[in-house]
Amino acid sequence: MVVRCWREGPCTVVRVVGDLDVAGAPRLRAELEQALAAPVNLIVDLTEVPFCDSVGLGVLVETLNQVQHLRGRMVLVVGPGMIRHLLTITNLDRHFATSGSLDEARTALGTAA
Repeated sequence: MVVRCWREGPCTVVRVVGDLDVAGAPRLRAELEQALAAPVNLIVDLTEVPFCDSVGLGVLVETLNQVQHLRGRMVLVVGPGMIRHLLTITNLDRHFATSGSLDEARTALGTAA
């Protein structure tokens, strides 16, 4: 799994490529913890994540709770497929803000250029 982070104005974007599972979750957790050190508007791009297990899902839920505690906002970028289905069957789609693209996420957070 590869995780890349960058700042876009008041927002941090985290792009994940590869499986979000027990092996990759610690890497993502570490990157997200660094991202939460700054003011919290967070976009997590999962469009190139073909698989997510319960450990990966736990990292996302934990991050959402931290962002909400810090009074920030978080948007997951997900395409059609496994991640969107996973959020639906676990009813987490009711808790996570999602978008279909980075541009939609930027707009949702009010950080679009």
